[in-house]
Amino acid sequence: MRSLMRRVLLDTRYTLIGFPTAVIGFVLLLPGFAAGIGTSLVWIGVPILAGTLLIARGFADAERGWLSDVLKRPPVRPRYKRPPEGAGRFRRLANPITSGQSWLDLLHGILNFPLAIVSFVLTVVFWAVPVTALTYPLWGLVTAQIPGNQELPEVIGLGSGYAIGCVFYVSLGLVALILMPFVVRASALTRAALGRALLTGVAELQERIDDLAQGRAAAVSAEANALRKLERDIHDGPQQRLVSLAMELSRAQRQMQRDPEAAQATISSAITATRETLDELRALSRGIAPPILSDRGLAPALAALAGRCTVPVDLDVQATERYEAAVENAVYFVVAESLTNVAKHSRATQCTIQLSRTGNTLLLTMGDDGVGGAHVAKGHGLAGLADRLRAVDGELVVQSPEGGPTVIVAEVPCG
Repeated sequence: MRSLMRRVLLDTRYTLIGFPTAVIGFVLLLPGFAAGIGTSLVWIGVPILAGTLLIARGFADAERGWLSDVLKRPPVRPRYKRPPEGAGRFRRLANPITSGQSWLDLLHGILNFPLAIVSFVLTVVFWAVPVTALTYPLWGLVTAQIPGNQELPEVIGLGSGYAIGCVFYVSLGLVALILMPFVVRASALTRAALGRALLTGVAELQERIDDLAQGRAAAVSAEANALRKLERDIHDGPQQRLVSLAMELSRAQRQMQRDPEAAQATISSAITATRETLDELRALSRGIAPPILSDRGLAPALAALAGRCTVPVDLDVQATERYEAAVENAVYFVVAESLTNVAKHSRATQCTIQLSRTGNTLLLTMGDDGVGGAHVAKGHGLAGLADRLRAVDGELVVQSPEGGPTVIVAEVPCG
């Protein structure tokens, strides 16, 4: 009930305050626009039009602040085009004319006027009717006390007409009171829809484009880091083993004629080295695209990771359905790298992993009782995880104070 009342009051404030603001804006903007266009051929109209657009920007900024209360969204202000470096005085003066958002601000200031009138009238009417109708019985008693008004004895004596009037007006007031939140909300949203489309739509689109660009850059960065790590692991592991294996086989070939027993021992050693190299290559391939993940999904793949970890892992997977390959790979990569960090650096004795789904979001929560100190700054292992999640519009939050414990929370859209 309290939230509904607060919502009604916010919408009422928006429609009531917005009306005089819209009137003032309309009175200033429309003549300014007409005068600027009409005198633009003789250059006098350029500063008039630029000034009008700046006034429209001021009204637009005020409207954006009010929109955040009505739409329950943080205020979004678009980036206005700035004059180029070294521009002259006239170019700077005329700069608002070159910004597309400035013209949208002006259009909003003009189109907002009729909508503000309608929303203002509806709000006033649906506030006035309940208040007036519900207090009708009190008004009847008060007016009957006015000297010279002799209707009160008749009202008290007969009562039928007065009672019928009270029932009618109270019923009307109750109906209007029930409808009032919906009418006021609809009035506010109608105005707010115009404001959002003209004043924040371009900014929201620009933010989305920026997010996509950042996600793409993060994906490229994460892929490059993964390739560099893979190259380093191959160079330090299987490649060195293969070089050693080639040398062992060459020695066995030389020993074959003069010392068959030594050659046999060398070949046995080479076979052992081959198996170790194959095991290391399999481990590397699991970090790239584990077959169990593509074949059976996240739950078995995470269970396999938990089983291989040297630290005991308490695994709770509540989201067992299949998701897009990019989503599953991102979650798997986060768990794999985090468990590697736990085993190498945390000195933990216990680790917990929980994967659940809330709406269209996968929520991964990992914790350990280690020494802490983990963070996502550049140059640390978790920075790559943040980039990998950003590539799929996900987020990574790390809480790891010195001394522990560490909690890692990853959110990945899956809808």
